[in-house]
Amino acid sequence: MSKKLRQHIEKIVELTDEEFEYVLSHFSYRKYLKNHYVIQNGDYVKYDYFVLNGLLKSWHIDDKGKAHIILFAMENWWISDPKAFHNQTTATLNVDCLEDSETLYISLENREKLCAEMRKVEYFFRKKTTAGYVASQKRILSLISFNAKERYQYLMQQYPDLTQRVPKSLIASYLGITRETLSRLTSQSL
Repeated sequence: MSKKLRQHIEKIVELTDEEFEYVLSHFSYRKYLKNHYVIQNGDYVKYDYFVLNGLLKSWHIDDKGKAHIILFAMENWWISDPKAFHNQTTATLNVDCLEDSETLYISLENREKLCAEMRKVEYFFRKKTTAGYVASQKRILSLISFNAKERYQYLMQQYPDLTQRVPKSLIASYLGITRETLSRLTSQSL
């Protein structure tokens, strides 16, 4: 369990055993069952979650009742409602489990404490936040610049085994297309 977090952190910064144990002491562990909510719209968001095993999604329901998938988070990904977590407010997103999942989670208070005490950890979180921001920008640009086929191809290049783990209806929602359009795209690429 902790080995995955350490490997994840050490892709960016090296930590001694003592440093890692100290970092780990600021996290808690939780296992979730498939379909369980981690965060619901309106909940106060206390934590940022690191996915050890499983698959989660964040999503929003618009005023018309349509669900929009914002993010899929699989092993070695972080997930939360970033705005609510960083502002310590209530969620506008939902986060739930598509598979049985295991997470390590950290409060904003503990994260800020670690960042203040350890420059390496501050650097790690800054790099992860920047990478998340860049990924969000790429996703937004793909939604406004690519047609449905290009969005699907881009998703398959980035996450080739996602379609083995996620129902087509959720892939379609993530891409901003109908399930029927997705079916046509997948039949054309076979």
